[in-house]
Amino acid sequence: MTDDIAANGDITNDGDNATNPADGTTETTAATPQAAAASQHPPHRVLSFVRRSGRLDARLQRAWGNYAGDYLLDINAGEGSLDVRDGFAFDADYVRGTWGNANPLVIEIGSGQGENIVAAAEARPDTNFLALEVYDPGVAHTLLLAGKRGLRNIRVAQVNAPELFKAAADGVAAEVWTFFPDPWPKKKHHKRRIVQPGLAGEVRRVLADSGVWRIATDIEDYALHVHEVMDGLDGWENTGDVTVSLPTGHVGKGNADLAADMPHADFAESARFDGRVLTNFEKKGLAAGRVIHDFTYRKA
Repeated sequence: MTDDIAANGDITNDGDNATNPADGTTETTAATPQAAAASQHPPHRVLSFVRRSGRLDARLQRAWGNYAGDYLLDINAGEGSLDVRDGFAFDADYVRGTWGNANPLVIEIGSGQGENIVAAAEARPDTNFLALEVYDPGVAHTLLLAGKRGLRNIRVAQVNAPELFKAAADGVAAEVWTFFPDPWPKKKHHKRRIVQPGLAGEVRRVLADSGVWRIATDIEDYALHVHEVMDGLDGWENTGDVTVSLPTGHVGKGNADLAADMPHADFAESARFDGRVLTNFEKKGLAAGRVIHDFTYRKA
């Protein structure tokens, strides 16, 4: 996210509004069980998020208690862990048993406050949706939105996205979405960006034939990063038909203005995905004058 950049530390999935607090009241807060026992990650492991101690206001705490049993998947390695438990298989049988049908599955990496994926699930009852989010307030807010609408075609997993994809079977998903991931603006942190060749390989494997990975960012340097990672990868087709000019060199936090004087090149991007609702986060980016970059990569 670009309004509140994650601090240094242990890191994980990122996505639309992932670093913004959920809308709530000033009621007394209470920690979730997940926050009380946050897992420790090996120092060599490069993740894409900061693990904060998530605390929920009373409204979101009630939402967790009321709706977690309906929507939150029990697949974690242990209480407080963001890893998937050993031996778990996210395959067609699991999907059919969990959602009760064999409808196409859309997985959103970093669902943030859940605004987008809940709206999509409500608009497309013939499609199954899985929201991957690591932050307690985002998970609770997604549970609240889904529960208030009585949706049956959405589930939430509070796990590190690459771990879920490692446990997923080939071809199990129709689409994967990653909207407005944490930009990690400092150059030394670019390796923490969620769009990386390793994850791209797992996403491609998990997608069904001709499945797509939809990505969006409002950060110009992240747009260049996406092109550098994805455009040259075997097995992917950039289906964009919009020509965008981008600087060919990277900038870091505090010197983004230097990009204007760098050499530029044309890249292919997509028109705005009409299946993405205009969230509060995206509205803020547009109001700040940022350009939204949409990408559609099809499994070739």
